Amino acid sequence: MKAAQLVRRRVADDTGGFAEYVVWHLPSPLPSSTHPFKYRLAYLVGRQCVARYDNESGKSDHRHFGGNKRTFSFSNSQQLIADFEADIAR
Repeated sequence: MKAAQLVRRRVADDTGGFAEYVVWHLPSPLPSSTHPFKYRLAYLVGRQCVARYDNESGKSDHRHFGGNKRTFSFSNSQQLIADFEADIAR
């Protein structure tokens, strides 16, 4: 099985910011990951990244929000997007 891109979109909002969603389903998990997804979700206003969720190769699932980086438990891609959008709403 090849990697399959599940989501790739950019959504602008009323503040002049935008959210970018990129989610892939991989044939096998990345190093340090227990699930077969690779993702990058980012919310930018101006040139500042306000929130970002990602799992770069060799790094665990983590989010950047409010100047802090924290790990989180990935359950599924739908919950990932819901959590990201909740952070944007804050």
